[in-house]
Amino acid sequence: MSATPEPIISRHVAVIGAGASGLVTARELRREGHTVVVFERGDQVGGAWVYTPKADSDPELTRTTVHSSLYHSLRTNLPRESMGFMDYPFLAKDDPDRDPRRYPGHREVMMYLQDFTREFGIGELIRFETEVVHVRLVAEEEGFKWKWKIKSKQRLRLRLRGEYENETVVEEEEIFDAVVVCIGHYTHPRVACIPGINEWRGKQIHCHSYRVPEPFQDQARLEICRRVEARELTDDRQISSTCKSAYIKANRVVLVTVRRFEQDESKAAHVIFGENYGSAWRHVRS
Repeated sequence: MSATPEPIISRHVAVIGAGASGLVTARELRREGHTVVVFERGDQVGGAWVYTPKADSDPELTRTTVHSSLYHSLRTNLPRESMGFMDYPFLAKDDPDRDPRRYPGHREVMMYLQDFTREFGIGELIRFETEVVHVRLVAEEEGFKWKWKIKSKQRLRLRLRGEYENETVVEEEEIFDAVVVCIGHYTHPRVACIPGINEWRGKQIHCHSYRVPEPFQDQARLEICRRVEARELTDDRQISSTCKSAYIKANRVVLVTVRRFEQDESKAAHVIFGENYGSAWRHVRS
């Protein structure tokens, strides 16, 4: 005879972050019979897929942190078939307000996560505009069991005449049996340390802070990168067509994809490999 599975003991679980991972984590925990509280410092679900035109005051370390790294014209680099949850596929919607493309824009991903939240009633678990400021282990007075104490700050704002007024911050400490951290790792840009870069008088910006191409109108642009995200930014048609010329410099190159932006062969992208250092210079447009 097979052993009878032990019943699941319901736990009080905190989930930090209401992005894609936080949403599906909350759903699965509740399905297993646990009570769940989701802490989200923003005012909506989506996490890294929440677009804002605001950007960090790059590259100052004392800047006001903006979580999003999305730029206005960003599209997914994966097909929608591989981006959805297993039991809730990311299907194209027959709706003029939606993006049916196989590689949709970021707004479509955001709307998919909103659909997922409504479908499974996750919104009732989320405390919006609530930031977790401290998490630590504490011992129960009885039973010698360890718990987690979470300190949070919630912004309460009264809306009057369509605008927010009278903002109040409420601090609270709560005890949980477990904590799941789902805050991602794309909030703080990793800025390369390049000798002499501070002596260069041109504008420096991390791709985390890029939003729209207009500030680069008729300017020459050099992009230094390693990851695929930065290469995609160089391939973005909006910024490549706005700049006077654009170059990409990448070390430890595995693959460099050349896309043609113009019908005119003289304006096609060019790639020159540096064999000695495993690097590549790419002249995108001039």
